[in-house]
Amino acid sequence: MPELKVNGTSIYYEDTGGDKPVILFAHGLLFSSQMFEFQIERLVDEYRCISFDFRGQGLSDSPTSGYDMDSITEDTLQLIRELDIAPVHFAGLSMGGYVGLQLAARHPELLKSLTLMATSAEAISKEDYKRYKRLSFIGRWLGYTLVSGEIMRRLFGPVFREDPKLYREQLIWRNRLLSNNRKGIAKAVNGAINRQDISESLHLINTPTLILVGEDDEITPTDHAERMKNRLRNASMVVIPQAGHMLSAEAPDEVCDYMLDHLRKVDGTHKPQS
Repeated sequence: MPELKVNGTSIYYEDTGGDKPVILFAHGLLFSSQMFEFQIERLVDEYRCISFDFRGQGLSDSPTSGYDMDSITEDTLQLIRELDIAPVHFAGLSMGGYVGLQLAARHPELLKSLTLMATSAEAISKEDYKRYKRLSFIGRWLGYTLVSGEIMRRLFGPVFREDPKLYREQLIWRNRLLSNNRKGIAKAVNGAINRQDISESLHLINTPTLILVGEDDEITPTDHAERMKNRLRNASMVVIPQAGHMLSAEAPDEVCDYMLDHLRKVDGTHKPQS
């Protein structure tokens, strides 16, 4: 199992290898690098794809501390340095996107581009803070089975949830949610919901940025994405119809198409349509 010791913690990662340009994928809260399996399958012919699990999630270790967003960002920074892959194309969803923003503001030399999916630079609302604390408490002590329905409704848009043809895929994501290490995920949730508003630092970022947001995203709505775009110096934004928060799963083809267009432009390999 490939892993690196980063800031005293074993971090699990997967690497398709090769000497092509690197995309580093950073997943969202409650899941793992599996979140990007479709994107990696589509992009691997053109890019070296590396994905990893944040501490407390997936197959990475769950230490007693270090779950605040600054520490998570430091883990990611050290991973990039240990693998000697900078500068990278950074693609993050939700929590992973927030980490990408912090890296771009603090260490712009490490990034070629940013792809931000379902990402907000803002702190969460008081209402959501209470909701997530409650869900985390129940999940930690009584099990996530009791709250999986509510969590799935928040994460996935109605089109994905209500399509009977996607029932098997819905079960896969629910089972991944239920497979979390309860202790580790509780600490990860606490770190994520206590994140700071970093909107005031966005003007520092000149990294070419693509913002993707789902039309039906309740967790990071389109107005969050719009405010983020307006503060960034070099950003474009796309609203994906009939998609919720889990863009990489709900709109996998659209995410790949927009990513490829963005990355090829940055790398100078874009071929305009005739």
